[in-house]
Amino acid sequence: MNANAVEQRVFNFSAGPAVIPLSVLEEVRDELLCYPGAGASVMEISHRSKIFTAIAADAESTLRELLGVPDDYSVLFVQGGSALQFSMVPANLLRGGGAVANYLVTGAWSKKAIAEAKKEGEAVAIFDGKERNYCDLPSVNSLQVSADAAYLYYCSNETIQGVQFESEPVCPSTVPLVCDASSDFLSRPLEISKYGILYACAQKNAGPAGVTVVIIRKDLLARGEASLPGYLNYRNHDEAESMWNTPPTFAVYMLGKIAKWLQNDVGGLRAVEVMNEKKSSLLYQAIDESNGFYRGHAAVDCRSKMNVTFNLPSEELQSKFIADAAKHRLDSLKGHRSVGGIRASIYNAMPIDGVEALATFMKEFASANG
Repeated sequence: MNANAVEQRVFNFSAGPAVIPLSVLEEVRDELLCYPGAGASVMEISHRSKIFTAIAADAESTLRELLGVPDDYSVLFVQGGSALQFSMVPANLLRGGGAVANYLVTGAWSKKAIAEAKKEGEAVAIFDGKERNYCDLPSVNSLQVSADAAYLYYCSNETIQGVQFESEPVCPSTVPLVCDASSDFLSRPLEISKYGILYACAQKNAGPAGVTVVIIRKDLLARGEASLPGYLNYRNHDEAESMWNTPPTFAVYMLGKIAKWLQNDVGGLRAVEVMNEKKSSLLYQAIDESNGFYRGHAAVDCRSKMNVTFNLPSEELQSKFIADAAKHRLDSLKGHRSVGGIRASIYNAMPIDGVEALATFMKEFASANG
């Protein structure tokens, strides 16, 4: 990438589609016109060619290594983002089974998920943070999960509210734990064996929009009824090795690149967790030391390491903050309309330089306008 193009790049705090590692973008740029050995761009070759099936297999293998995915789990690459998973999960695990699904409603995305589940069967919120505007989370050890529940569903990190679970909710061994990990996927080590299904759309930490990773315990594949629309049945994707239809080939290719970057350049998920802790601490320190100028949305013990959300004393100051930040190449900081204020999304690929620049700007802005 030429120096001028690099200089024009901003620090991109977008919640998604989000920042991608510069080294990955450079590698993709070099292969974009003609993928090695293919004679064409990776976007042009058949999804059933030996070259692409090797790309997909390598992406899956790297993900399995990074996350320590056990052999009794399938890794699927599907489309439709989290929005489709809101429907696929209950369609496969709830429809026609007579059981009740338990949901933790902790923000905008889990709220949308339970609404879709209710179209397939009975789904109840055993926790709903609506009264406190979704600023906190339940204690993971005190949940009243039904022993005969179809599954327990939660979102590990709510991007809009900026709240994140530090650990998995505890539920009976008979109840599959289902997690929407879209916005903190690959940001820390996980014990996959605790989950029945863990899924994530890619456009936060794992690549461009287009592919969704579904990690599913194989015994759960049998629960999808044969009468389901074909694309909605996890079993079809498993049996077709994620090629029940034409997969999002470029997004899968990018996912593999980013997984390799995490594995080889960053040093794995434990290393990236340390890096993410350092980055988020810089911003929360700027909030906490502002003498109330910045007011965090999330309760202190629920703060997200991916999405830092906060408000300023007035709408006028918030608009000025965003405009002045842009002059310092600090981009996409406007909070979601339902929460307002500021949202800094600091996913894996956000460099520490960007976070340091934002923290410095926050301190200077508070001093000048407080």
